[in-house]
Amino acid sequence: MLHEQAGPAGDAARRGAGELEAAVLAVLQAAGQPLTPGEVREHLGDGLAYTTVVTILSRLHAKGVLGREKAGRAFRYVPVADEPGLAARRMARVLDGEADRETVLARFVSGLSSADGHLLRRMLGDEPGPPSRG
Repeated sequence: MLHEQAGPAGDAARRGAGELEAAVLAVLQAAGQPLTPGEVREHLGDGLAYTTVVTILSRLHAKGVLGREKAGRAFRYVPVADEPGLAARRMARVLDGEADRETVLARFVSGLSSADGHLLRRMLGDEPGPPSRG
């Protein structure tokens, strides 16, 4: 049975799944190319068991955050979107889980800062934006 390493790296065993997922995703974003679980584990460098890394990668794949391709007996994993794209996907999933989308959107928009409100109106074409530079 594989165990997390003790010592400073043992802190990895106490981190929550969300923190580990974020760390794995950051490694894959920074790599700019698909990585195997072993490569992800090397980049993390905090003594995680190989099986822990595989579990995290599998969970992220199941959530639709990572794509994967067969590489010999393993898979190579790659993010399906950049950071802003992933944030947008998370927001869409939350909205999809709500029965009253209109109220949720109205409350979200009413809570925006003035600057974000202007940005949203500009993106929707309701407000002129700054001149584009060509």
